Amino acid sequence: DVVGILCLVSVAATLDFKYHHAEKLEKYLKGVHAEYPSLTHLHSIGRSVEGRDLWVLVLGRFPTHHKIGIPEFKYVANMHGDETVGREILLHLIDFLVTSYGRDPVITRLLNNTRIHIMPTMNPDGFEATKVPDCYYTRGRYNKNGEDLNRNFPDAFENNNASIQPETQAVMNWIKNETFVLSANLHGGALVASYTFDNGNSVTGSSKGYSRSPDDDVFIHLAKTYSSHHASMYKGTGCDNRQTFPEGITNGYSWYQLEGGMQDYNYVWGQCFEITLELSCCKYPPADQLEKFWRDNKVALIEYIKQVHLGVKGQVTDKNGNPIPNAIVEAKGRPHICPYRTNEQGEYYLLLLPGTYVINATVPGFKSMLKTVEIPDNTGNFSALKQDFSFSEVSFRPRVASCPKIPLYQELTRASAAVKPTLHVSVLMTALLLIFK
Repeated sequence: DVVGILCLVSVAATLDFKYHHAEKLEKYLKGVHAEYPSLTHLHSIGRSVEGRDLWVLVLGRFPTHHKIGIPEFKYVANMHGDETVGREILLHLIDFLVTSYGRDPVITRLLNNTRIHIMPTMNPDGFEATKVPDCYYTRGRYNKNGEDLNRNFPDAFENNNASIQPETQAVMNWIKNETFVLSANLHGGALVASYTFDNGNSVTGSSKGYSRSPDDDVFIHLAKTYSSHHASMYKGTGCDNRQTFPEGITNGYSWYQLEGGMQDYNYVWGQCFEITLELSCCKYPPADQLEKFWRDNKVALIEYIKQVHLGVKGQVTDKNGNPIPNAIVEAKGRPHICPYRTNEQGEYYLLLLPGTYVINATVPGFKSMLKTVEIPDNTGNFSALKQDFSFSEVSFRPRVASCPKIPLYQELTRASAAVKPTLHVSVLMTALLLIFK
């Protein structure tokens, strides 16, 4: 009815700085979608243990579906139910994006060229269970089954024996069904931008107290992008005198080892670069501080989204111009343990810093195609460099290749302790290619 819609619209128009429990959060998201139907798409990607919807609001010029050439970005907050700042600032980010579209040229271009997915809460049950706000740990950190969702994903380094929770499974399915390129996971309890890997072994250099991914340079850039645009994170003072983070960033493993984390899962199995943003020393601060948290993070949240346009993107097609899904496309010298592959539309996206790279496209069973590209910083133009590949001799669709969920890096260490890490990766890639064939 008209009155109901008007009520929803007025809800969207007035977002206050206070905590929004499940009903209010849902009402707000539905109100925004009702007011901006062509710019937003609201859907639930699953349900929590207690049956609450896991809402995601998608924003962009084509909010309902993926468009070729437009990268997918996501923010996820409140994975630990008692870490609440991210949950609220994502609602304010939504408010800022929809009200600035068509008025602010930068936000307009950002939304025209990016599909942005925002999940204010991954653990609604934990949030509702946190009855008394506290700066420190509470039981609300966990989901209803008492599981820590950020220890619940498959791990690339060791067997994670935790039973996969409904919230985790929903996110894993979501990652599988979208072509996410860049992501951040919003937490609380510290003030730092933390990046992959969270776990490690000798192959990734963890014996030296730092677990290095093949894209370490990109991850450092991503973490610094956020910290340097944040009001104070870049100062690196941390939350007490014991802990300091130079420039406000840290390698996850260097900070503390973590098994089954979401950011490593995104990177290894989702082809999506994710960092973890710790946004407040106090996990569940008083509501009267929320406006300051929004001001402190607003610029950083926008600048970070722009980084989805770093690097190179393109399509791999056959002799008839049809897309080739599951072709491997990677930059030479940085192979992923689970090779990065094209999606159903034959698209690939590789986040790379400006510089010269050789891009290697491989359709299993055919000769690889190499192209040298000079990558500029295109984030200001809201489009990565475009580089397509056409395989004139191919006229079929390669079989769907999925990476096994076993701890992939364990296989590398077993191969031979004497061989250098780079060789380990190439040995595994060859093995994987054989499996996929």
